[in-house]
Amino acid sequence: MAFDMSTAAPMVMASDVEPGDAGLDLFALGLSHATGVGAEIDYVEAHKWFNIAAMRGDEEAKLRRQELTAMMTQTQVSAAQRAAREWLQRSAN
Repeated sequence: MAFDMSTAAPMVMASDVEPGDAGLDLFALGLSHATGVGAEIDYVEAHKWFNIAAMRGDEEAKLRRQELTAMMTQTQVSAAQRAAREWLQRSAN
């Protein structure tokens, strides 16, 4: 999987992300976790952020999420989807 880091700047640390943050670069968070640049490699977290970005219309995030899904177990994908739902629920409040 070849990720283009030029689209990921500036990096935002996932631990600093709160639901409702304006201007949040969700794709960059996914890319950061997928590549290990700015965060530890964590495909579940990467999938979560790509999923949220994709749900908000980011076409590149849809592609990256699809690539990750092919590399992950069903348990990991389910965990990522659950984490995305939980984050979205918190952001709605």
